[in-house]
Amino acid sequence: MNSPNPNISADRPRIRQLDEGAINRIAAGEVVERPAAAVKELVENALDAGAKRIEVAQADGGKTLIRVSDDGCGMTPDDLPLALARHATSKIDGSDLLDIHSFGFRGEALPSLGAVGRLTITSRAGGFDAAEITVNGGRISGPRPAALSAGTVVTLRDIFHATPARLKFLRTDRAEAQAIADTVKRLAMAAPSVSFVLRDLSGGGEGRIVLRADAETGDLFTALGGRLAQIMGRDFADNALPVDATREGLRMTGFAALPTYSRGAAVAQYLFVNGRPVRDRMLTGALRAAYHDLLSRDRHPAAAIFIDCDPRLVDVNVHPAKTEVRFRDPGLARGLIVSGLRHALAEAGHRASSTVGGATLGAFRPEPAGARVYQMDRPSPRALRAAYSAQAPGFAELQSAYSGRVETGEVSAPAPDMPDAPPQQDHPLGAARAQLHENYIVAQTTDGMVIVDQHAAHERLVYERLKRQLDETGVKAQALLIPEIVELSANDAARLLDVADDLARLGLTIEPFGPGAVAVRETPAVLGPCDATALVRDILDELSDTGDSLALRARIDAVLSRMACHGSVRSGRRMSAEEMNALLREIEATPHSGQCNHGRPTYVELKLSDIERLFGRT
Repeated sequence: MNSPNPNISADRPRIRQLDEGAINRIAAGEVVERPAAAVKELVENALDAGAKRIEVAQADGGKTLIRVSDDGCGMTPDDLPLALARHATSKIDGSDLLDIHSFGFRGEALPSLGAVGRLTITSRAGGFDAAEITVNGGRISGPRPAALSAGTVVTLRDIFHATPARLKFLRTDRAEAQAIADTVKRLAMAAPSVSFVLRDLSGGGEGRIVLRADAETGDLFTALGGRLAQIMGRDFADNALPVDATREGLRMTGFAALPTYSRGAAVAQYLFVNGRPVRDRMLTGALRAAYHDLLSRDRHPAAAIFIDCDPRLVDVNVHPAKTEVRFRDPGLARGLIVSGLRHALAEAGHRASSTVGGATLGAFRPEPAGARVYQMDRPSPRALRAAYSAQAPGFAELQSAYSGRVETGEVSAPAPDMPDAPPQQDHPLGAARAQLHENYIVAQTTDGMVIVDQHAAHERLVYERLKRQLDETGVKAQALLIPEIVELSANDAARLLDVADDLARLGLTIEPFGPGAVAVRETPAVLGPCDATALVRDILDELSDTGDSLALRARIDAVLSRMACHGSVRSGRRMSAEEMNALLREIEATPHSGQCNHGRPTYVELKLSDIERLFGRT
């Protein structure tokens, strides 16, 4: 315990100035921690240069080669040495670090890359000859004449050869290549009007194209939707909702997937602030909050969300890699995401993911064509007669107890002054035709059929009704006979008291109780007897993690969900035609009814054309 610190010399330490090479290598460790970070910096430079086509090539996960080519404005021979000087940039003049409209502004990327690898820059600006400059471990040579029609080509070889210890911390070539692909995808989403090509040159030759995203045209949502279809897949584009919301100078646009189109991990969540890809816990938490009662805890939403605002309302200079941002009013940004997404999801009504029907069709196994039929397998004359009689008008009389066929009576002709009512099957979910296994309603639509899980669907309807009633009447609180005192640190108590008004609206009343403690005087009545101390600490943990808390609301919603489960139509109950059709109409009119309280689909829609294809009728 009394041993001296081994990192401190016994002699008085001397202060010395580090040489330029060591300074650049230290700075490079902050900006370029892996090959994907180098690709990010170079592609952002290309976008700032006004490029319309960018090609990225890498070999061995970027460890041996990274090359970024663009058709941007280029640089003159006199600009090239200055571009390799630290903190030299054309993006800002340094007078206002909050008014930033470009991706880059630090002037650190190229010097950092030159300090840790073998960097070559070839560029040509309009009206000037092409030139090339080389940096090897911080030593600059050039510029010298080169051959290039326009734009800039930056080639980085043997990254971290000057800092070999960093190489030991890189992952496998495959993992680094995936990180590069993810970086290029994010930047391609941010610039739909720019063409992107990602090529893998591992093994030599022309390599293979990993990603190609051609430039999109049209308005904001048309171009962005086309780019997202290229990057995230057609299934996402078919099952995503356009989002457009504005609040106090902030605008949110993008696409968010239906709850039934969810993922097992948060791998399809892309967030952008003023066109810049970011990974921000506050924004990710807001996205999760928007879906919190629409998905189970092990499922994650898919979305591409863009927040645009005045650059002075957000600080992008809080991280060397510029992957984190800080809003002047984080609550405003969070509220915009939550309310905007929930409004878009509510407008989707009962819509469910089209992939649900595709998965259902994929589960069907039609008999292979041309299968042999042996004599012993042919139906007997008695079986044939039974089959023919089953097809006669008296088919309903031959039903077994397992059949749930619904015979709806014809409605009499309407009065002359009454408009014709649309046929039931013209509704989105059609008209009920059968109930199978006392749980599944089969409905016929104009172009297909729908299979509804009656219990899951009605559970969601009751749940939404309970939530609506709760929002209208508020959460009733129950006073504790003896207030419960929760001991906390001073900072934690202050953080909790900052949201005391929000918690009071949910039925949880807390008050300060001396330094570093709070008194819980009321808890939500719907929760019944509960551990107030554990509830407060759960809320505090979520506040520390995401800046806001859903713990209390989630517990209340969980109680409502259980109440809805017990109060809904149970599996095994036979329903009449009127009841089934009434359930279908209510599903169509209720938001979020396409999924149950646990995020599973409440119905499956099959198109007639797909069913006919299963039977070879096309």
